[in-house]
Amino acid sequence: MIKSIASSSKIPVFSANQVGGNDDLVFDGQSLAYGPKGQLWARGAEFEEDLILVDIESGSGEVREHAHSDEAAALKALTMGTRDYTRKCGFNSAVLGLSGGIDSALVAAIGAGALGPENVLGVAMPSQFSSPESVEDARALAENLGIQFRIIPIDSLYDGFVKQLAPAFEGREFDITEENIQARVRGVILMALSNKFGHLLLSTGNKSELATGYCTLYGDMAGGLAVLSDVPKTLVYDLAQEVNREKEVIPRSTMEKPPSAELRPDQKDEDSLPPYATLDGILGHYIEKGTDVDQIVKQGFDRKLVSEVVRMVIHNEYKRRQTAPGLKITVKAFGPGRRMPLAQKWRG
Repeated sequence: MIKSIASSSKIPVFSANQVGGNDDLVFDGQSLAYGPKGQLWARGAEFEEDLILVDIESGSGEVREHAHSDEAAALKALTMGTRDYTRKCGFNSAVLGLSGGIDSALVAAIGAGALGPENVLGVAMPSQFSSPESVEDARALAENLGIQFRIIPIDSLYDGFVKQLAPAFEGREFDITEENIQARVRGVILMALSNKFGHLLLSTGNKSELATGYCTLYGDMAGGLAVLSDVPKTLVYDLAQEVNREKEVIPRSTMEKPPSAELRPDQKDEDSLPPYATLDGILGHYIEKGTDVDQIVKQGFDRKLVSEVVRMVIHNEYKRRQTAPGLKITVKAFGPGRRMPLAQKWRG
């Protein structure tokens, strides 16, 4: 756009752009200078403050390099957004739960890049349903990043809740209620560490989970900043690959194992959700493009599945209203840019 304006007007055009995170908004910098023939004279750095000089007479200036990919740019945006949000809110450090899964691994890497590894605490909170491999993956990640690491088992705390609730639940089978107790016990632990040491709690849920309600209020949704709330699950994997571009930071086993909340024996995300590639395809059309069910079906998706995904999105608006602020990196994020009513009878 700026190149076109400069060449059609036959005058130099400068664009001085804001840089930094302001709540959910992330401004990317990259101030630009174009000459009267539409030639690039200068370009500032991405996602960081910069000073560039331009000689108008000679048409020469400094041109900073772009990120080599969209994934690299998104990672820079999330890192800057996390840094600015944390510091502008008066925090110098962060805490998060490390499950051994891909989402918490990516948030830990972003937190370490934003605040320095010495200012990030990762906490593994295994239950009787957690695999030993998950704890080891969490430990390996913490060592690779150089962040602080602590293990706080929740078995006894969880068992205490179940025992106290047993009379009230008499005759009822184990279900999502008991699964959610685990997530909420973990939320209590993380908030206690946040309160005691002044850490900002980073929640680790991604956009796909928030869209469908595959998350627990007052559990894994607890936090001061939802770093990945605008990052679909498929993009989480792409960003993790970017983190590992030069060396293995996120363990390969974390990247390769089937996604699981590990809230019951042998649980997998696909027990409750479609494969993420399919789910994100539907969500991208519905949320980011505003496409209706009939048009999404014409893109090759099963009508029954599309209708169910749309139902989940509508039904879980109340959860998203109670989540922590997030960082916007797509064309349509949850939050201020997508205000929907909570109390409504319409279900599409």
